[in-house]
Amino acid sequence: MNQPTLLSGYRLMWMMVLFDLPVKTADERKKATEFRQFLLDCGFEMAQLSVYVRFCSGKDQSDTFVKQIRPAIPVRGKVHILFFTDKQYEMSLMFNGKKKKESPKKPEQLVLL
Repeated sequence: MNQPTLLSGYRLMWMMVLFDLPVKTADERKKATEFRQFLLDCGFEMAQLSVYVRFCSGKDQSDTFVKQIRPAIPVRGKVHILFFTDKQYEMSLMFNGKKKKESPKKPEQLVLL
């Protein structure tokens, strides 16, 4: 009989997509906007203009998102994808001006895709 997998803060993870895309021409701005919208459509949240984060149930789910993101990356520009365990991410400090913001919490309900 299969035993259920325990959801551990060391197995649950966050993905962070950071990018620097050219926006000098109308076509470049359009491609950058399409990439941002693609990330939002995939369930990412904007942390800053070119920084998006998403909670994942584990490595398998994050690998799936990487496979979806790669073809959507514009030809020009730089994109970095970082991974953090939930435990590591909950230690993050975030500020809005000098006011400290609460770190994002993992979703109450885990959505499996």
